[in-house]
Amino acid sequence: MNPADAFDPLRPRLLRIAYRMLGIVAEAEDVVQEAYLRWHQTDRAAVRDAEAVLVRTVTRLSLDVLKSARVRREEYVGTWLPEPIVDAVEGDDLTLTLMMALERLSPLERAAFLLHDVFGMDFEEVAKAIDRDPAACRQLASRARAHVREARPRFPVSEAQGRELASAFYAASRGGDLRALQGLLAQDVVVYSDGGGKTKAALNPIYGREKTLRLFEGLLRMLEENYSQLVHEGFVDGLPAFVTLEKDGTLQTTALGIEDGQVVAIYVTRNPDKLHAVRGLVKDKLPT
Repeated sequence: MNPADAFDPLRPRLLRIAYRMLGIVAEAEDVVQEAYLRWHQTDRAAVRDAEAVLVRTVTRLSLDVLKSARVRREEYVGTWLPEPIVDAVEGDDLTLTLMMALERLSPLERAAFLLHDVFGMDFEEVAKAIDRDPAACRQLASRARAHVREARPRFPVSEAQGRELASAFYAASRGGDLRALQGLLAQDVVVYSDGGGKTKAALNPIYGREKTLRLFEGLLRMLEENYSQLVHEGFVDGLPAFVTLEKDGTLQTTALGIEDGQVVAIYVTRNPDKLHAVRGLVKDKLPT
């Protein structure tokens, strides 16, 4: 059998696992490609369950990458956010907010939680994938689950409500209606901005409604009202979001964590290294 015949139908699932582990599309694609090369070299006639073998391979490769990636993220300039995936159907409810919670976990906790709770593998298979016994995997997943539970919104909004709030947020923040913006923000809202040292962005998170209002007021004063061009509305990793072309020519995604009708978190990605896929998605709406 051609190696691709068994591998290609599993590629989307393998990419989802690798991306959820790593948070970077290019790294996930590299991991899956390496798994494909190893699949070529495998005695496939002796393999009873190709999916189990390939998930195991992708997980272990991702763990190797994640260990070195965590060192790089410690040296990262400013806040690190996962690469934004726009309007993708991921087949799970792990939003950007929850992925940020996973960043606080160890690589093994993250793997155990994702494989069991998100991708539905039993602990026997998880144990084989991460080379630990099932009891240890249960403990790892349990610790991870507690972190994720804390980050999961208690009062989530519907898709329609999310779109409506994102549209209202864009209009208020870019049109200078600070009173309307204030009404949209939770008292303890947090702004995360990822420029990666490549573009202007806040180096540290901005906490609280008042500081957030001052941030947008300053941007309006500095760059004038309506300083951005809206090029796409939709979702980023499950959160209501929009894509803009800013006055300085920077492409940017803004995703909103919403709970009980208010914005509790704002995730802004400006690092151009993380926006190649987004640029391709909206290229027809960008100036030539």
